[in-house]
This record gives sequence, structure tokens and C-alpha cells, in this order.
Amino acid sequence: MLEALLKFDHQLFFAINHGLSNPFFDWLMPLLRNRFFWTPLYLFLIIFFIRNYGQRGYMLILFMLLTFAFTDMFSAGFVKHAVERLRPCNDPTLKVMVNSVVSCGSGFSFPSSHATNHFGIAVFLVTVFSKKWKWITPLALGWAFIVSFAQVYVGVHFPVDVTAGAIIGSIIGYLTGTIFLAAIGENKWNTGN
Repeated sequence: MLEALLKFDHQLFFAINHGLSNPFFDWLMPLLRNRFFWTPLYLFLIIFFIRNYGQRGYMLILFMLLTFAFTDMFSAGFVKHAVERLRPCNDPTLKVMVNSVVSCGSGFSFPSSHATNHFGIAVFLVTVFSKKWKWITPLALGWAFIVSFAQVYVGVHFPVDVTAGAIIGSIIGYLTGTIFLAAIGENKWNTGN
């Protein structure tokens, strides 16, 4: 069973890494996975939360930072070192076939910390805001998916790595979002601005 899953994982990886390869994606995907590319979004969220929610906005930012800290600590600090799966671009049996669009890096592959972190923040925002804004769910999850997909395309993660990261991040984001709503008072939050 595990061998069949790994074989499918490799096939899907090459379908994305090679099958979708084109000059436009070679330019776009490294941007989408770069944390500095998203800096304006992060700054916008911080300003938006403070301007629109005041004291609760600071608490919202704190919980969003805690979500990031927990997802990163769990994926990069615990699971990666327990599993020690090589990145596709570092795997001796695969690296010559990988279309490496960015430098490979030396860390382990499972799970993808990019996927864990971004899905954690996305699901946190969905949990907190979905009753106010229905559109936040496809927007936030789409953003996390694009970042995660880019990780596979550039050759640094397998699809199973980003899928596991998405699941772990989603669980943590849901938990921190639920704790935030409990701390702030969900009824008060959903009826306020």
C-alpha cells in the first residue's frame, strides 16, 4: 500500500513538475512561493485588522502569529525530523530528472512547511471570518493551494508533502481560530463589525 502511494506520489510529482512546465510558470511559480512576494498582503491584513477591529484586531494578529508559530514548529521542528524524507531535488534516484526551478535547499521534504503554514493561516481566517464573509473561504483556501502547488512545480516537494502539510495546517488553523472565537466571544464577534 505504501509503495503504491509513493509510486503515485512520484508520478503526480512529475506530471506537475514536467508535464506543466512552461516559461511562464517557470517565472510565476517561484514568485508565488516566495514569502516576500506576499508581504503586501500580510501588511494589508495587519493594517486592516487594527483599523477595523481595534483592540480585538491586535488579538486577531496575535492569534494569527500563534497559528504560524504552531504550524511551523510542528512541521519543521518535529515531523520533518521524525520522517526525514528527502526533497525530490535532493533524492539521489530522482534529482537528475527533476526540473529544479529554484535552489533545492537542504531541509527535509515531509511535510511541506509552506503548505502547513499557509493552510494554517488560511483556515484560521476562514474559521474566524466565514460567517461574516462567505467569499473568504475560496479566497483563503485558493491562496494556500496556489502557494502549495508552486512548491511541487518548482521541484522542492512531492504532492504528498503538500497534502500532509495542508491537513496539518488546517487542523491547527481550525483549532486556533476556534480558541480565538471562544476567547473573544463568538456571538459578539459575529454580530459586530
